[in-house]
Amino acid sequence: MSNSKDSNVRTLTVALVLCLICSVMVSAVAVGLKSQQAGNVTLDQNKNVLIASGLATETTSKSEIEKLSADFKPYIINTTTGQFATAEEIQKANITDINTYDADVAAKRPGMGTPVENDVARVKAVPILAKVFIKMDASGKPEIIALPVRGYGLWGIIYGYLALEGDMNTVKGVSFYQHKETAGLGSRITEPQWRAQWEGKKAYDEQGNITVGVVKNGTAKPNPNYIDGVSGATITSNGVGKFMQFWLSDKGYKPFLDNLKNGKAGTPANTGA
Repeated sequence: MSNSKDSNVRTLTVALVLCLICSVMVSAVAVGLKSQQAGNVTLDQNKNVLIASGLATETTSKSEIEKLSADFKPYIINTTTGQFATAEEIQKANITDINTYDADVAAKRPGMGTPVENDVARVKAVPILAKVFIKMDASGKPEIIALPVRGYGLWGIIYGYLALEGDMNTVKGVSFYQHKETAGLGSRITEPQWRAQWEGKKAYDEQGNITVGVVKNGTAKPNPNYIDGVSGATITSNGVGKFMQFWLSDKGYKPFLDNLKNGKAGTPANTGA
């Protein structure tokens, strides 16, 4: 009987030791991969900013992306004030690394998002502190600004970027990097041919009204700022049109774009980027 008990104790001891060793190994691997994973997130983020800005494609190499993205800087803005976020606001939000800061996730937290009323684009909430990407020219003026956008398509949220030229009006391009749309139909919003329609469109008229939009395929021609939707993917196309217009509105980035254009956006805080 005692031998049986001793055997059971030894078995349990070995099992416990093995569990501890495995736990330590898994933790070590997780810690070791954390920086690599963060780097991959930043690389993918920069790649899509460059694609929207017309400076890269899906096949652009990693080294070229790293080189080109050096001209873009991420900035934290306050969507409620239309200004660059202050150091105090950034510190209060506990943003320690601007590169890994996810404004969409932050918008879901209490006090970090502004709920959207009459939410036709199904955005739900706008992050009070959002992240944008700006390429400055040699004189220090904005040359390109890339704005994160999102909204509901047919099957789920579509995530992407809308890039504008330094006039805060002319569209440089768009990119979409995450969606659940139907392959061969709604997913065609990611194709270069469809995205190319956006280039050169005007987001606003002289009165500041939104002019760019997505309409039924084949009906865009009368309006120079309309985009033909994807044939056979009406709901996806409508969704893209609605959330693009939302983020260009006063509920989205327009207050900041107006202030940036007029030199009234304030001074960017040092975010360590």
